[in-house]
Amino acid sequence: SIDKMVWSSGQYAAKFNGGDLFKPEGYVTDYYTQEALKVIDENKNRPFFLYLSHWAIHNPLQALRSDVENMSHMSGHNLQVYSGMIAALDRSIGLIIKKLKELDIYGKTLIIFTSDNGGAGYIGIPEVNQPFRGWKITMFEGGLRVPMMIKWPSKIPPSTINNTPVAHIDIMPTIVAAAGTNNEGVTIDGLYILPLITGNGEAKREREALFWQNGHYQAGRHGGWKLQV
Repeated sequence: SIDKMVWSSGQYAAKFNGGDLFKPEGYVTDYYTQEALKVIDENKNRPFFLYLSHWAIHNPLQALRSDVENMSHMSGHNLQVYSGMIAALDRSIGLIIKKLKELDIYGKTLIIFTSDNGGAGYIGIPEVNQPFRGWKITMFEGGLRVPMMIKWPSKIPPSTINNTPVAHIDIMPTIVAAAGTNNEGVTIDGLYILPLITGNGEAKREREALFWQNGHYQAGRHGGWKLQV
């Protein structure tokens, strides 16, 4: 029913700089990736920021037939399609990293991979957020806890893991600090988190709790406890 609603409200989701929606040239994940590779090529000789916000993995659940067929060992059509979308996203990231290596800027590039929310409860894959409780739009861990992988080959040792809770508001100050930008006199929400990852230097310890709000729905986390209102 959700997929039908999405299709009735708008068939295409691609647009450029706030322009009209248009039909992408091919499967949208692959199309966005090819456009991103062009941006990297055109800016290879100067500092650049690329925000690649893939539609995948999101409903409507649609994957390339070839990717779905590679998931034939899995049980259930929805899981096969969902996994096919993951394969396309993985392929996208691989092509971007390959391009950075070809241009000899891989070691200089800070790469952040993350998601905006946990898996949805309406896609027909009940265990998508296990072992966490809740879904997208909720403030249980299944709705809020997402992957955040940060790769900076010249600065962060491989296989480094840190379990300190962070939030997306930490991304901007982390990028600003990593770029060596002088932001004196500018107030930015969030913390510079690279010292937590690298072990070099002390990250700020000002924040003891994290908070979320969506209208009247609020939540706060302190240590191992969470309050939802």
